[in-house]
Amino acid sequence: MSKYRFITPHRAGKWYSDLSLAKRFAHVIGAGFLDNRSGEFVAYPGTKLEVAGAMLRD
Repeated sequence: MSKYRFITPHRAGKWYSDLSLAKRFAHVIGAGFLDNRSGEFVAYPGTKLEVAGAMLRD
Protein backbone atom coordinates (compact mmCIF):
# COMPACT_ATOMS: atom_id res chain seq x y z
CA MET A 1 0.00 0.00 0.00
CA SER A 2 1.34 3.43 -0.91
CA LYS A 3 1.19 6.60 1.14
CA TYR A 4 1.22 10.15 -0.23
CA ARG A 5 2.17 13.60 1.00
CA PHE A 6 3.03 16.99 -0.44
CA ILE A 7 6.23 18.82 0.40
CA THR A 8 6.98 22.52 -0.01
CA PRO A 9 10.43 24.10 0.34
CA HIS A 10 9.60 24.87 3.99
CA ARG A 11 7.03 22.30 5.14
CA ALA A 12 6.03 18.66 4.78
CA GLY A 13 2.46 17.43 4.99
CA LYS A 14 1.04 14.43 6.77
CA TRP A 15 1.09 11.01 5.13
CA TYR A 16 -2.24 9.92 3.64
CA SER A 17 -3.23 6.48 2.39
CA ASP A 18 -5.08 8.01 -0.56
CA LEU A 19 -3.83 10.58 -3.08
CA SER A 20 -7.19 12.36 -3.15
CA LEU A 21 -6.95 12.97 0.62
CA ALA A 22 -3.43 14.34 0.24
CA LYS A 23 -4.71 16.75 -2.42
CA ARG A 24 -7.70 17.74 -0.30
CA PHE A 25 -5.51 18.73 2.68
CA ALA A 26 -2.55 20.22 0.75
CA HIS A 27 -3.76 23.75 1.51
CA VAL A 28 -2.92 23.20 5.20
CA ILE A 29 0.82 23.43 4.44
CA GLY A 30 0.45 25.83 1.52
CA ALA A 31 1.19 23.22 -1.15
CA GLY A 32 -1.79 23.94 -3.39
CA PHE A 33 -5.57 23.74 -3.60
CA LEU A 34 -8.43 21.87 -5.23
CA ASP A 35 -10.18 23.96 -7.90
CA ASN A 36 -13.91 23.80 -7.13
CA ARG A 37 -14.97 24.25 -10.76
CA SER A 38 -12.77 21.66 -12.43
CA GLY A 39 -12.04 19.43 -9.43
CA GLU A 40 -8.36 19.45 -10.36
CA PHE A 41 -5.48 19.95 -7.96
CA VAL A 42 -3.41 23.10 -8.49
CA ALA A 43 0.06 22.87 -6.93
CA TYR A 44 1.97 25.98 -5.98
CA PRO A 45 5.50 26.45 -7.39
CA GLY A 46 8.09 24.35 -5.55
CA THR A 47 5.56 21.75 -4.39
CA LYS A 48 6.55 18.09 -4.72
CA LEU A 49 4.57 14.89 -4.25
CA GLU A 50 6.30 12.24 -2.15
CA VAL A 51 5.14 8.63 -2.46
CA ALA A 52 6.13 5.89 -0.03
CA GLY A 53 5.29 2.36 -1.09
CA ALA A 54 5.27 -0.90 0.77
CA MET A 55 7.95 -3.35 -0.24
CA LEU A 56 6.70 -6.49 -1.96
CA ARG A 57 7.89 -9.85 -0.69
CA ASP A 58 7.99 -13.19 -2.51
